[in-house]
Formats: sequence, C-alpha cells, structure tokens
Amino acid sequence: MVLLDGKYIASQIREELKAEVAEIIASGGRAPKLGIVIVGHNPASETYVANKMKACAAVGINAQKIAFEDTVSEAELLDQVAKLNGDESMDGFIVQLPLPPHISEQAVLSSIDYRKDVDGLTPENVGRTVQGLPSIVSATPRGISELLRRYQIPTAGKHVVVIGRSNIVGKPMAMLLMQRPYLTLPKLSTAAVGDATVTICHSKTQNLRAICLTADIIIVAAGYPGLLTADMVRDGVTVIDVGITRVDDPSAPKGYRLAGDVDFEHVAPKCAFITPVPGGVGPMTIVSLLQNTVQAYRMKAEN
Repeated sequence: MVLLDGKYIASQIREELKAEVAEIIASGGRAPKLGIVIVGHNPASETYVANKMKACAAVGINAQKIAFEDTVSEAELLDQVAKLNGDESMDGFIVQLPLPPHISEQAVLSSIDYRKDVDGLTPENVGRTVQGLPSIVSATPRGISELLRRYQIPTAGKHVVVIGRSNIVGKPMAMLLMQRPYLTLPKLSTAAVGDATVTICHSKTQNLRAICLTADIIIVAAGYPGLLTADMVRDGVTVIDVGITRVDDPSAPKGYRLAGDVDFEHVAPKCAFITPVPGGVGPMTIVSLLQNTVQAYRMKAEN
C-alpha cells in the first residue's frame, strides 16, 4: 500500500511555481495577482483564506484579500465582482464559499468572468471542461488529477467510481476522467488523465457496495465520514478520499479529529494507493488554485 502524499506533491508543485513566477518576472513581466473575496467571519473560511494567502506568498503570487461583513447585500457583492472582472491588474479571483443565506452563490459565481475564475466554478468553465475546450479546471479535480499523474496511476481503460455529484468535485472530476486527454485537455493543463469508464454514485444510488467492488479507482467526495468500508473495495484498488469532517473525539487534544469519507484503518490494507486525511487531497486543492492563477495570467498574456 502506497500513501498518496498530497502534502509532499504540493510542496514539489510550489517549488515549480516559484521558479515559474521568478522566470516571468526576470523576463520583464509582473507577478501574477490573485484576489480573494471573503464575506463574514466563518472560522473555517477564514482559515482557508489565510492558508491561500500564505501559499501565494510562498511562490511569489501577489494576493489581495477583500473582506466584507456578512451584512453585505448581494447587489454590493456583485458590484465588487464586476470591479474585479474589469481590473486589468487582477489575473484571477475567487469568492470564498459558503456565502450568507441571503446571497445566491449561483448568482455570484455566474457573474465572474470565466477567464478570471481560478476556482473553475463558473458555468462557462464547467461547460468548457465538459466539451473538452481550453478551460480553468476546478481546483480539487485538478489536484486529484495531479496526484494520479505524478504517482503514475493510469486511468485509461479503468473503471472509476466517483461517489458524490457536487458541482465542485464530483461532476467536473467525472468529466476529466472520461475525456480523450490527447485531444481535448487544455494545453495549459497538467491533468494527464482520461479515457476512463466512469460511474457516478450518490445518496440515492442502489447497490453502492456492488458497484464499488467493480472499481479500479474510487474517488469519494460525499461528506459522510467512514462511508467507504473494507467490504466495499477489492484488493489492489486506488482510493482518493476528498472528504474531511470534524468528528467529536474527547481523547483528541482539541476535542475532535478530522475524518475522511473512507474508513482508512480497514480500507487501506486492501489498497494499492490511498490518500490520507488530512494530508492528501487538501494540500493539492490549494496548490491547484495557485496553478490556475498562473494559468490565468498566461492566458491573458497570450491574448
């Protein structure tokens, strides 16, 4: 069993990006710039934003945090998005989710210029990914693709089961996996995956265990701790665990522990490859955001 060490691979990619940004500047360009919009004081969101700002600084990306109180109106937030769309110095930006209930996430995401959508969540980028057109790929699927590529885990001809149908992970991940990579993946993408047979499962799927037992690769992004158990996987499978949930644990120093969607203790011995939680997909998502920002900078420079 091999652990897919997202923390280590992310550190490699950061070094590559650091060198790439330095080369851009040495060639007379400027540092790519990322905007991060956050609304309110959700502790998890504030932690994510702080980590993204730190990661940008580590590779030389110029990051700007734009903070609003949770009383901001949807119209005011959309006005901010419009300003960022028109800001020539801003190569890409994200709006940290979740947003307060009175603001439509779909309205906000749909208003972002897809060329600056470095989270890869706009309808345009998701649609372009589906059609195999040049696009900015959603950060988590891109990170998973990097793990598969760098550990040389083939997807061509393999049966991949994706558990979860979210717009952020499940759907775009399935699209990447089923593409013809040599024909349709964007030239700036490093996600050399594709040619897989993909089954998408979710909370209403019947016979989930039977389906998983036919899989060569299982990607679990359902948000249910311990969902994938040992009796659901066959020997030699590759398991990618996207889930991360706080589970009460009085024995832990903080009173909780982080759990994935996989019963790691019992599933791992049956796997050829598996991601840990934490330290697997999480670091890859953040570094993929940095890759997308540099990609957005280069796309703009070429046009």
